[in-house]
Amino acid sequence: MEEKKKLSFGQAMILLLIAVVMIFIVKAKVGGDTSVSLLCAAAAVSALAMIWGIKWEDIEYEVKENFKSMASPLMILMCVGLLVGTWMISGSIPTMIYYGMKFLSPGIFLVMACIIAAVMSVMTGTSWGTVSTVGVALMRVSAGLGIPAAYTAGAVTAGALFGDKLSPLSDTTVMASAVAEVNIVDHIKYMLLTTVPSIVVSLVLYGILGAKYAGQEMSGADYSAIMNTLHDTFTINPIMLIPPVIVVTLIVLKKPTIPTFFSGILAAMVLAWVFQGASFSDVIYAMGGGYTESTGVEIVDTMVLRGGLNSMLSTIVLVLAAGVFGGPLKASGTVEIIVEKLSKAVKSDKQMMITVAILHLVLFLIVVSYYISFVVIGNMTKDLYDKFGLKRTNLSRMLEDTGTAAAPLIPWSLSGAFYSSTLGLPVWDFVLYAPITYLGMGFALVYILTGVIIARTDEGKQKKLKGNKKDKKEELA
Repeated sequence: MEEKKKLSFGQAMILLLIAVVMIFIVKAKVGGDTSVSLLCAAAAVSALAMIWGIKWEDIEYEVKENFKSMASPLMILMCVGLLVGTWMISGSIPTMIYYGMKFLSPGIFLVMACIIAAVMSVMTGTSWGTVSTVGVALMRVSAGLGIPAAYTAGAVTAGALFGDKLSPLSDTTVMASAVAEVNIVDHIKYMLLTTVPSIVVSLVLYGILGAKYAGQEMSGADYSAIMNTLHDTFTINPIMLIPPVIVVTLIVLKKPTIPTFFSGILAAMVLAWVFQGASFSDVIYAMGGGYTESTGVEIVDTMVLRGGLNSMLSTIVLVLAAGVFGGPLKASGTVEIIVEKLSKAVKSDKQMMITVAILHLVLFLIVVSYYISFVVIGNMTKDLYDKFGLKRTNLSRMLEDTGTAAAPLIPWSLSGAFYSSTLGLPVWDFVLYAPITYLGMGFALVYILTGVIIARTDEGKQKKLKGNKKDKKEELA
C-alpha cells in the first residue's frame, strides 16, 4: 500500500492560514455567504495541497467520510424545520407566547421577558428568531412601561441564548455536538453545568432591576394587539402544549432524538386538524414552507410566519459545506500535524483546555462566525481531548460557551450586528445586562482550574486517580 504524502508543520500552517484568510476575504470583505466562503477556502486549500503531492482521491475520501458523520445532524436539522412548521400551525408555539405574555406584570417584567425568550428559543431552536419576534414585541411593551431598553434587551438576549445553547432544535447545538462527535443529549446535559448557573445569576439581576417597577399595570397597543390577534387567530388551550411536553418527556427519558421529534410532529399534526381547522394539505404545506397565513398584524406575523423544511435548507447547505471544508485539511494531515505540535506544547489537561478555548475565541474574532470556528477548532483539537483522557463533551461545551453565548459580545460578529440592529441598541449598551454571554466562560474556567465537574473517560479517571495518589505521597515525603 502506497504511503500517504506527509506535509511539514510549516506547510500545514500555511494551509490553515490560507483557509482562514480566504474565509475572511469572502465573508468579511466581499460579503459572501458563509457556505460559499467555506467552499472557496476548501478549493484554495485543496489546490495547494495537491501541488504539494496530496492526491485528489484522498481529499474526496475524507469529504465523503465527513458527510457520513454528518448524516444524523442533517436529519435532525430537517426534523427541526418540520417540527417548527407543525408547532406553528397546531397553535403550540402561539399558545406558549400567549400564556407567557398573559402572566406578565411590570414588577417581574424583566424576569418574565427572559423566561419567555428562553421558552420560545428552546421550543424553536433559534435565538435570532426569538429576538426578532418576541424580543421586538417585548422591547415595545417595555417602552410603554418606562423600563430602560438596555435592561429589556439584556433580558431578551439572555433568554434567547439560553434556549439556543440548550435546545435540541438549535443548529448550533446540533453542529457543536456533531463536530465533537458526541451524542446531542449528552452535550445538552453537560451544557447545563455552565448555562444554568449563568441564567440563574441573570434572573436574580432582573429581579433586582425590575423591583422598582412593581405596582404598574400592563398596557400598550402592541401588547393588546399581540394578545388579541393570537387569541382570534388560533385556538389557545393548554392542550396545545402536548407536542412540546411529549418531546421534552422523551428527551428526558433518553429516547432517540429523531423518533422523539417525529412524535412531536405527529402530535402537532393531529392538533392542527382537530383544533385549528387545518386541512391535510395545510399541514403538509406548513411542514415544507412553514406557517404562511398572515394575521394582518405585522408584529404578530413576525412571530408566527416561520418554520418548515425550506427554512433549514441554508443551514443544511452550511453543514455540508463544512464537511467539504474539512476534507482537504484532514487529507493533507494539517489537523493531525498542528494537534501533534500543540499536544507537545501543553503539559496538562488544564493547559490544553484553556489553550483550545483561547484559540477558538481568537479564530472567532477573525472569521466572526461560529459555524466556521466550530468546524476548524473542533476538527483540529478533538483528538487532543482523547489524548488527555477527557470526554469530548468538554470540547462541544467550550465551543458553545465561547461561540454561541459569547457572539453578541463582539460588535462586528454576525450575531453582534444582528442583535444590535434588531433590538435598536449598540451591543455594549446591553450585553452587560445579559450575564449569560460571559458567565458561561467564567464558570467553565473555574471548573477547569479546580478540576471539578470535568467529564473524563474511564482511562482519564484512572490517570487522574494515579496523579492524586502521587501528589499525596510527595506531600507526605
